[in-house]
Amino acid sequence: MLFISNTVSIPDDEIDISYIRAQGAGGQNVNKVSSAVHLRFDINASSLPDFYKERLLALKDSRITKEGVVVIKGQQFRTQEKNRDDALSRLQEMIKSVGIVQKARRATKPTKSSQRKRVDSKTLRGKTKSMRGKVSI
Repeated sequence: MLFISNTVSIPDDEIDISYIRAQGAGGQNVNKVSSAVHLRFDINASSLPDFYKERLLALKDSRITKEGVVVIKGQQFRTQEKNRDDALSRLQEMIKSVGIVQKARRATKPTKSSQRKRVDSKTLRGKTKSMRGKVSI
């Protein structure tokens, strides 16, 4: 069971985990041990609330396929257990991130005094620069 929040969780049977050989350097060990994890999670077939499903499918993430399947590959560690935990935590973070609703930003206007200060500083700067010109006798 993967817990997302107090009310939302994903049963283990909805997450498909398979073990594959890791890429990269590692000597003999990398050729004979399948320590990397290939995690697949179908968003549409899951028991997630519709709010989470819609937001996940709207994400512009390369880990989500056109069919709505999240594919996460974990091969950072040397053991299957650590790679599995890493992949599950990355899935959990992805789903948690869509659950956070950003507060709408309201545009504000500058105050009258700040506008006045800005104009006054510009005119003062202009006067200073005008004094740097050639002196006429």
